[in-house]
Parts: sequence; C-alpha cells; structure tokens
Amino acid sequence: MHDLDLSLADISKIEGKAACNVKVRNGNVQDVKFSIAEYKRFYTQAIRGKDIIALPQLTARICGTCSNAHLLCALKAVENAIGLTPTEQTITLRKLLNYGLIIRDHALHLYVFVLPDLFGHDSILDFDEKIPEEHKLLDDTFSVKSVGNNLSKRVGGRSVHAPFLTVGGFTKLPTTQDLQKSIPELQAIREKILNLMEILAQKDKKLNRDDIVFAGLSDDEYSFLYGDLKRSDGETVPSEKYGEFLEHKAIPYSHASGYKFAGNVYMVGALARLNLAKEKLHPATQKSASKYLNLFPSTNIFHNNLAQAIEILHAIDSSIDIIKKFEVKEEKPVIAPRHEGTGIGVIEAPRGTLYYRLEVDNAGKIKSGQIVVPTGQNQIGIEGSISKFLNDNINNLEEKEKISLEIEKIVRAYDPCMSCASHFLKIKWM
Repeated sequence: MHDLDLSLADISKIEGKAACNVKVRNGNVQDVKFSIAEYKRFYTQAIRGKDIIALPQLTARICGTCSNAHLLCALKAVENAIGLTPTEQTITLRKLLNYGLIIRDHALHLYVFVLPDLFGHDSILDFDEKIPEEHKLLDDTFSVKSVGNNLSKRVGGRSVHAPFLTVGGFTKLPTTQDLQKSIPELQAIREKILNLMEILAQKDKKLNRDDIVFAGLSDDEYSFLYGDLKRSDGETVPSEKYGEFLEHKAIPYSHASGYKFAGNVYMVGALARLNLAKEKLHPATQKSASKYLNLFPSTNIFHNNLAQAIEILHAIDSSIDIIKKFEVKEEKPVIAPRHEGTGIGVIEAPRGTLYYRLEVDNAGKIKSGQIVVPTGQNQIGIEGSISKFLNDNINNLEEKEKISLEIEKIVRAYDPCMSCASHFLKIKWM
C-alpha cells in the first residue's frame, strides 16, 4: 500500500455520526482524523433555568441506550448541590437499576456489534440458525438483554428513561415480590456470560496502548456509582475534584470536545475499571471468571470487550445478592430544599466515567452546567489507536475494504456511545 486517501463517513453502529479520514503517502501514514459529527446538541444551554426536579429526566434524554446513567449522574449532582442525602433504600435501588443497565447495555455491544466481527459476519442478522453455535448465540443475545431490561423495569418503571426515579427517592417503589422475579432470570444467564467470555478470550484481536493512562471510579463493592477516581499511574483523585483535572481539547474537525486528564491521553470504560479494581468484583464473579481475570491489567484495547463481559457477570451476582437480602419498605422521597449551591455528580456509565457539574440558584433553578461524557474523553485515544494500528500494519494491508473493517473494529472496541444502527460505516474512497 503506497498512496491512499480513505474517508470513512457516516459511522452508524455507534450512537450518532462519526467519521475517519486517513492519508497515506509512500507507505507512510501521514494523517488520521477521527471525528464525531453529531455531538453538540447544546444540552448545557438547554438546562439553564430548569428546575432541579425536572433536570434529571431532561438530561436522561441525552442518550437512548444509557439514559439511566445520565439520570443517575444528574440526580447525584443535584442532590450534592442542595445537600440532600438519599436514604439507604434509595441508594440500593439505584444500584439495582444501574446493574440492569450494565447487563443490557454491555450485552447490546458484545452480542450485536462485536460478535459479528468475530464470526466474519456483517451483522447479527447474518448468523445462521442452522449452525448450533450461532443459533445459541442468537438466543443468548435476546435472553441476556431481556434480563437486564426486566431488572431496570422492575426498579425504575422502564428500561430506558426510567420514570420512577426523582430527586430524593422514587415516585413509585417496586415490591419485594416483583424484584424477586429477577433472581431466577439472573441465575439463568450466568452460563451464557461465561460462554461469551470464552469466545471473547479466544477470538478477540490485540492492539496494545502502553502509552495511555487508565482511569475510573473505584469503591469497595465495584458499584459503578461511588468512590474516588483511580488512575493506572498510581494517583487517586476525589470524585468531586475530577473536573479540575479534565483538560478540554478543541478538535477543529470534530463536533465533540476531546479531553486529556492531567496532561495524559487516557481511557475510561470497562477495561480501565477492571485494570484498576478487579479485586473489588463480587466474590462469585472472581471465582467463575478467574482464568480471564488473570489477563488484567491489560493494555490491549480489545480486552475492553472481555472486561464488559466480566462486568455483566458482576452485575448479575451483585443483583442476586442484593435482592435476596432486600425488603422494600414504604417511604416518600426526601423533600428537596431550595438554595444556592454547586453539585458534582460522577458515576461510571457503561462506557466510562460520566461527569456532571451543576450550579443551582436560590429558587432551585439551574444557573449553569457542565456535562462530560465517556466518548468525548476517549476520542483522542480512539484516534491514537487507529494511528498505531495503521502505522504498524499499513504495508501488510492491500485491500481497502480490509483496512476499513479493521478501523471499524478498533472504534467498536471502545464501544463509543452512539450504538443504534445496523451498519457501522458507509465508505467513500477518494
């Protein structure tokens, strides 16, 4: 491959639009530009003047697939701004809602977007039901996703845009009996996830990024919702100070803002979390996934897929434990006081660390806000990973379609939060 101008437009097996442009001259990669084309939707402007009670359900609409992550992070930021402490029951139910999100959202990525790559198919619709393994994986896809959906529905009223969560609690509580219906469903998919882990461990590709820092929230129960931010270089940052270390990087050819963390290119998401806190996983998960956990910490970005599968198992085991011991009691949401304040919300969304900073006035209205999503934080790293792959392999790749597919796989490994459509790329060759 001597000279090449490659434009990959309309990336659509991710939520929204993204593109990648590559320039190769005399076998040398001269330029790689990864851009996100539908990102600036002006939510930080739209939330100004909104009431603190209305805000979480509004910002949940930022994303369809991980709406409940935005909902939970916004609730945390609002409650911190006004000094409201939710009850233990509310905290526990929010954890269960989030575990349902982790199961469903990771399953969407792994079964629907990753497995077709590993089996040489364009999409999951090309799986052959006459081949026993592919038939089983199709069944597993819908079984696992439905269990995550059901858990979130039972806790929050819907699997996306959960309507029952509000500042200070829940407008409608689940019953203990209803929650217990999830136990046999969760138990039934454990073996499916172990099978998925084995496939990912055997078939996934390798692309090491030894030059980046991994970062993520960590607490004693791997809850995704609490803890301080740990980094793979040994530093720990209190979650309320996370924003002070984020360095905004304008990317002129992208509508999304890029970020560095304390001057470093970094990665957030399942791989980062597992690298930093695998010993905090549920004991049953650690036992069942022990041979895969030995692969971590890892700098192979494709291990983000395996890390997501392990997190599904952790969400299953943690949810079963909670529900078995949990008795729902009647309680009203804690009344939200209205006064001026600034609140930080930081949680681990499925794809990585999600950051909210809200300023509230004396009437309980939002004066201003900042929202930093995981894909923006990973954008510089995605571009760097594409560059590394091309620099290492461009002269061994002759077919344009092969180059395009390998770039797609790299972007998919990060699971950028734009995951809806049936095809990943429309390719325009220049």
